[in-house]
Amino acid sequence: MTPVTEVAATLKLTDRINRIEPSATMAVVAEADKLRQQGIDVVDFGAGEPHFATPQHIKDAAIAAIQANFTKYTAVGGTTELRDAIVMRHSKDFESNYRREEAIASVGGKHALFNAIQVLVDHGDEVILPVPYWVSFKDIVRYAGGNCVLLETDEDQGFRVTAGMIERLVTPRTKLIILNSPSNPSGAVMSPGDLTEVVRLAHERGIWVISDECYVYLNYTGKLFSVGALRDFREHMVIVGSLSKTYAMTGWRLGYALAPASVVSAMQKLQSQSTSNPTSIVQKAAVAALTGSQQCIADMRAEYIQLRDHVVSGLRSIPGIRCNMPEGAFYAYPNVSAYFGRSGIKSASDLAGKLLREAHVATVPGEGFGTRDHIRVSYATSVEELDRGLERMRQFLGAL
Repeated sequence: MTPVTEVAATLKLTDRINRIEPSATMAVVAEADKLRQQGIDVVDFGAGEPHFATPQHIKDAAIAAIQANFTKYTAVGGTTELRDAIVMRHSKDFESNYRREEAIASVGGKHALFNAIQVLVDHGDEVILPVPYWVSFKDIVRYAGGNCVLLETDEDQGFRVTAGMIERLVTPRTKLIILNSPSNPSGAVMSPGDLTEVVRLAHERGIWVISDECYVYLNYTGKLFSVGALRDFREHMVIVGSLSKTYAMTGWRLGYALAPASVVSAMQKLQSQSTSNPTSIVQKAAVAALTGSQQCIADMRAEYIQLRDHVVSGLRSIPGIRCNMPEGAFYAYPNVSAYFGRSGIKSASDLAGKLLREAHVATVPGEGFGTRDHIRVSYATSVEELDRGLERMRQFLGAL
């Protein structure tokens, strides 16, 4: 053995890192990148980010911040200006009434979610998680030492989540319910009524709710809604938001949480020992995004609706594929189980792997989201790119 392999053979990593898996979406990105490096043309339906450029006024604010030398450390949880902007925007759009002390800015929505779960979930606590779920929910809970209690939903019912379904899973160890509406990966949107009843149930039982509102502005039902409007139940509620999808700012890494001041304080303590403050110049850009014109959101939302209709129509035209109409986010979640048993395909992972390696179309298999019959297709791209990918899928699947 060489010294390197000897070290690898004796290395013992911590239990907490061994409890989690790499992100399924990041794995697809990495594999698609390898093919591109070989000169292969890949149609990318795997990426979970807008195809739009960040609006100009937001970019200008970041450039101005650099020119003004706003490049030093700030308060861990963000500047006063930014936290006030977060509170203002949420209040104006959703009729919430949070205070500055109940807001924290973090290095992306995932960071805010991670911090919230770490300070709320302890070893042995149970967390109710509806299926399909965003890939990172389960692993972040596991990293904290919690146990996920999976709530199976019905595709034929639009993956609906109700208070009655959740109540059947509640035990004395239930600490937290995670909600994600609009949903990544399914695009399902919980109705205001269902959200209200779930939050009411949790409040009455002393159970925490984390509402991941990453896609809250990409709701195509005509009625934007946040649980932040349910002021009477906010004692056990954490709202996690992000500028990534709303303002096409994925790489900028700016997210936030709204929660009781005691929870925000604990999150700040954790953040102070990890990343400290979000990037200073990004905070200035975020203020511009939150306080400036919101027309860019409406424009992007309108185009997403057109892209959604186009991709769902295209997917449904492929024999054997079933696909619900997503009501939000920018993903379709087609059921591809009709192809299982053909050409050695036994699962969505098998099919997604063959699609990538043989048809050069990147999708994310449903196993990463807790289901085995689906693949996730991102339609955050151009109509031309959608048509290229759909045609490749049609030819590949038709030949199986």
